[in-house]
Amino acid sequence: MTSEITYAEVNFKTESKSSGTNSKSLSDPKKKTSPHRSNPSFPKLLLTSLLIFLLLLAISFFIAFVKKDWSCCPKNWTSFESNCYLISTTSVSWDKSEKICSETGAHLLVINTKEEQEFIIQKLNENYAYYLGLSDPEGKNQWQWVDQTPYNESVIFWHEDEPNNPAENCALLLFRPTTKKWGWNDIPCSEMQYSICKMKKIYI
Repeated sequence: MTSEITYAEVNFKTESKSSGTNSKSLSDPKKKTSPHRSNPSFPKLLLTSLLIFLLLLAISFFIAFVKKDWSCCPKNWTSFESNCYLISTTSVSWDKSEKICSETGAHLLVINTKEEQEFIIQKLNENYAYYLGLSDPEGKNQWQWVDQTPYNESVIFWHEDEPNNPAENCALLLFRPTTKKWGWNDIPCSEMQYSICKMKKIYI
């Protein structure tokens, strides 16, 4: 009889221990395992980044478009490419002409290309001559532009046999009836002539 009781006690303890172990396993969340799942926020983050990139790209294109196309010249000025031009209606000396231009934020006409020369002469009156922003202060045939643009020998439009006088230190644009052509001519800077001002377009 003693033997049976002992067995029963052992058996009870074993069951209790086993039951306690199972209970602990089921109630302990730290030991639960779940299958690996991808982060659900990753696609949203990728989509947001893409939308921001596209928005910035659109803004950049818009700014570039506005800068290119929304430009203007002051009233009464003529537009050509990225510049504005104003043809004077009074005749003054070369120095006075340059001063008048500088007071408007411009300078006397500097011609950089054949296309620019062709554009300008279409706007001029053949009966007048117009000062350029080109001078030879020392009379050494060292011509220079008022805006410090290099004097390019490949882009010059002097009339034949011009310049021809070291005492004539300023250049103007005039029409010669004999050749029926516009071209540059040297002239004393004190001569009263018309002029052309040039400035960069205003960008909004």
